[in-house]
Amino acid sequence: MTAKKTSPSGPAKPRSRSSIGAVRSPQSTEAILEAAAAILEEQGYRAFTMDALVERAGSSKPTIYRWWRSKGALLRDVYERAALTFVTSPDTGNLEQDLVVHLRSLWNWWRSSSAGETLRSFFIEIQLDSKAIAEFRDEFLPRRERTLRKIFARAVASGEIVDGPAVEMAVAMLTGMSWLHLITANLENLDDIDHCVAVLVKGLRVR
Repeated sequence: MTAKKTSPSGPAKPRSRSSIGAVRSPQSTEAILEAAAAILEEQGYRAFTMDALVERAGSSKPTIYRWWRSKGALLRDVYERAALTFVTSPDTGNLEQDLVVHLRSLWNWWRSSSAGETLRSFFIEIQLDSKAIAEFRDEFLPRRERTLRKIFARAVASGEIVDGPAVEMAVAMLTGMSWLHLITANLENLDDIDHCVAVLVKGLRVR
């Protein structure tokens, strides 16, 4: 029987996570996204380098760039992975109250986890990438507005408000207001949510 070859430093260790050709390994994907979220939460965007990610995830740069074409694409997936655990779609029967509960929960989630730092970092990364901006506008944004649209759709169905262009504008305004507070690190003043929602809902209820 032929003895196993060993390296100068000892027996070769099997890789704990490996890619499956061009297909993502679920274990490796999870390890990379988890490591990225941890770096952002503990050290912030400035510390989020590929070298730091490789070291923390136990992966390699070729693997990361094979699965994500840019740092922005990676940050997008880090955020959307975290968003899977954030589920708040209140149904109190009152549009104003539903919006306030949802947005307050969202702001608190951004502030108390790595999600807020991840989303801010994503905004930074995509600014000079026209393809990423298009994907953001056409795919990412609609996904992130889905809960707001459900809340407004329920209010339309119940007859609380009338459907139309004003509803679309309300969704855009609440999203924009929330993201403005996020990028300016101004998530403490939750009363801003109450005031903004009150004004918008009052306008929508005018027949």
